[in-house]
Amino acid sequence: MKIVIAPDSFKGSLSAKRAGLAIERGVKRAFPESVTVVIPMADGGEGTLECLIEATEGQLIKTTVKDPLGRDIESGFGILGDRTTCIIEMAMCAGLYLLAPHERNPLVTTTYGFGQLILAALDHGCCKFILGIGGSATNDGGAGMLQALGIQLLDQAGQSVGFGGGQLEAIAEIRTAGLDPRISECEFIVACDVDNPFVGPSGASVVFGPQKGAAPEAVRRLDRSMNNFADVIQREQGIALHNIPGTGAAGGLSGAILAFMNGKLESGVSIIARVMGLDAAVRDADLVITGEGQVDFQTARGKTPCGVAHAARKYGVPVIILAGSIGTGIESLYDHGVTAVVSIMNRPMTLEEALSGAEPLLEEAAEGAARIRLGHRPD
Repeated sequence: MKIVIAPDSFKGSLSAKRAGLAIERGVKRAFPESVTVVIPMADGGEGTLECLIEATEGQLIKTTVKDPLGRDIESGFGILGDRTTCIIEMAMCAGLYLLAPHERNPLVTTTYGFGQLILAALDHGCCKFILGIGGSATNDGGAGMLQALGIQLLDQAGQSVGFGGGQLEAIAEIRTAGLDPRISECEFIVACDVDNPFVGPSGASVVFGPQKGAAPEAVRRLDRSMNNFADVIQREQGIALHNIPGTGAAGGLSGAILAFMNGKLESGVSIIARVMGLDAAVRDADLVITGEGQVDFQTARGKTPCGVAHAARKYGVPVIILAGSIGTGIESLYDHGVTAVVSIMNRPMTLEEALSGAEPLLEEAAEGAARIRLGHRPD
């Protein structure tokens, strides 16, 4: 009997690897002779860097970059076990969590630090990049990143524009001669799980701007500014980002990577599944167990458990999700190959109790789920 265990992290309590090992212990209590394969997973958001470094025996490289407001902070990037693939989490340099609520203003926040991390990784010999772009505080269309990489964004007077989404309305010319030449020799894969375009009613500014601190008038200004930036990019690069699905992710950062770095947009969980060899592992499995801290209607929109279920469904393998908590709308998951969603809570408890006791709770839930699904005959 083969059981594949492929959870995401349980945020606030367990990394993906620790969660996987806890599930494995529970499974082994029910079926000691079973063959278990633990594959830590992520979906391209927070925790992806930690997951891939830990799973591939990679390395975290620390460096100093600019935060969303241009202040120096300690950040870092990961180099995977192959020593050539880099993983960068945008949240570590341009994340919303880096700012106090009163500091959040996408008219002025920048992705410059993200570009600095790419440069630092190039200096370490990386040539393949996996870019996790969730949790951003920015809406600058990736302009700050481009400036860090050597591209000049100029106004009508030939002067460089400043940082922030509000400055995009002044861009009249883009000079790419200074772009670091190593960029053209690299592969950039963007973990992108939204289909929002660069501009418009469902674009970066309108949909995500308010979450980053933009008031209604600021949202309108940001969308106008992004539209101007897209117009100039189309004129000078020959690519119209305006309505391309996914280019609005991370305040348009994905669009800039697509236009100037020949980047590819891909589902975050699909990227991680490929790196971790998930498909090959589940092909001959009898059961797949996955999980994450919160399972609800959003889980079907590109989150780890749904991605794992898609991989298993191709081979007719049942999938059980273990959840720290269960919200509304989980019914849609059953259309994606999920067999059951099981809470790890075994009694009423506070959030603090659940977080501190996540490991034994997960172990116990895994044992019970395996026994129910696969049956158990006493000796």
